[in-house]
Amino acid sequence: MSNIIDKVLVVGLGKVGSLVGTLLKRSGFEVHGGDARPVDGLTFSSQVLDVSDAAALGKALEGCQGVVSCLPYRFNLPVAQAAFDRGVHYFDLTEDVPTTNAILEMAPAAKSALAPQCGLAPGFIGIVGADLASRFESVRSIELRVGALPEHPSGELGYSFTWSSAGVINEYLNDCEVIARGERALVPSLEAVEKVFIGGMELEAFTTSGGLGTMCETWQGKVETLNYKTMRYPGHCHQMNFFLNELGMYRDREEAARILTEACPAVREDVVYVHAAVEGRINGELQREEFTGQYRPIVIDGVEWRAISWTTACSVAAVVEMVNEGQLPDHGFIKQEEIPLAPYLATANGSLYQSS
Repeated sequence: MSNIIDKVLVVGLGKVGSLVGTLLKRSGFEVHGGDARPVDGLTFSSQVLDVSDAAALGKALEGCQGVVSCLPYRFNLPVAQAAFDRGVHYFDLTEDVPTTNAILEMAPAAKSALAPQCGLAPGFIGIVGADLASRFESVRSIELRVGALPEHPSGELGYSFTWSSAGVINEYLNDCEVIARGERALVPSLEAVEKVFIGGMELEAFTTSGGLGTMCETWQGKVETLNYKTMRYPGHCHQMNFFLNELGMYRDREEAARILTEACPAVREDVVYVHAAVEGRINGELQREEFTGQYRPIVIDGVEWRAISWTTACSVAAVVEMVNEGQLPDHGFIKQEEIPLAPYLATANGSLYQSS
C-alpha cells in the first residue's frame, strides 16, 4: 500500500512536541511545526501559530495529511475539529476524558483517522495490556501502572514536573473510570494506595484519571477488574491529598499547578516505570502474565532526551507510522488497545522501547 501521509503538522513544540517532529522527520515525513511562541533549534520548519484562530490553523493545515497535537489537553479540540473538517489524520497525547469523548462523537463521520491518547498512559500501556490479554482464553483482571519519576528523588513529594503540571493536576482531581466487580464505575483519584516493586524499588500506586483511555468501553462485560494507577515514590499520594483536598487547592487548579511547578522543577535524570498485569485462564488454568519496563534518558541525533519525553514522543510517532503504512485504519476512531504490539514495536519509533 502506498503511503498516505507525506506532510505532518506538529502543534505544541515543547520538549515532547519538538521531539515528535524530530522523530517523524527522521522517519521520512515532511514536518512543519506550530507553537504560540517562536521556537529555535528545531530540525524542521515552524511558525508562530494560535490554534484558537481557526483561519490561521486552517492555513497551517494546507497541504498536510496529518496533524499531531502536543498541546495541553484544553487546546486539543480546535485542532481535532479542524482536522476532521479537512479530512486530515489526527493524533494527540491527551489523557483528558471529555476531550476524547468529543473526538469519539466526530469519529463515525470522519474521512480520516482520529487517534487521540497516543502517549505513554493512555497509549503505550494500553497497547501492552491488550497484548497480554490476547494470550488468554478468558480474562479476569487487567491492571495497568505507570510512573514518570526523578531518578534521584528529594523532598516529601519525591517528584519533579518533567511534563505538563496542568495535566498532572487534571489526573489527580478528576474521577477515574474503572471496571470493578464486573461493572463500569467512577472512583475518586488519589485513593486505593498499593505497594508495587519494580527491580527492587518500592513504589506506591494510586488511582488517577484518564490512563485507561477507552478500555472500559472495550472490556465492559468481559472482565471483573480493570483499573489504572499512577506510580510514585512512597508518601506522595498522602502529601498530594493534603495539598489538593485538605488545603482546598482543588478550587484553583491553575494556582495549584504553578505552586507545584515552583516546588518540584524538572530534572534531567528521570525514569519511567511501566507495569501491566493480566489474570485469566490459559488452557483452562488460572494464570497471571506480567510486563515490566524501566526507561531512562537516551541520546537521539546527539541530543539527550528525558525518559518521559522520548517514551511519549516515540509512542505517537509510531502510531503515525502505522497509519501511514496501512497497518491501522485510515478513517474513524483508533483505540489504543486495538493497536497490535508487535507491529508497533517494529516501527522505527516504537523500536526505541526495545533498544533503550
